[in-house]
Amino acid sequence: MKKTYKLEDLDCANCAAKMERAIAEIEGVKRVTVSFMAQKMVLEADDERFDEILQNAVKCIKKVEPDCKVVM
Repeated sequence: MKKTYKLEDLDCANCAAKMERAIAEIEGVKRVTVSFMAQKMVLEADDERFDEILQNAVKCIKKVEPDCKVVM
């Protein structure tokens, strides 16, 4: 499954890169891109565990940038 999410308050490209690396290490993630310019995240992951993987991705985002919000 592949879904795109809008990110609010993503402050820098370096943070976006850190988020992308952290999310890519989550088990079940096939591909992820976090774009600072577009303020969005594209997440491709296992269908049967997608919700669990998404919640873990949100935790990674909060660790890197606590003010950043994922619009569901």
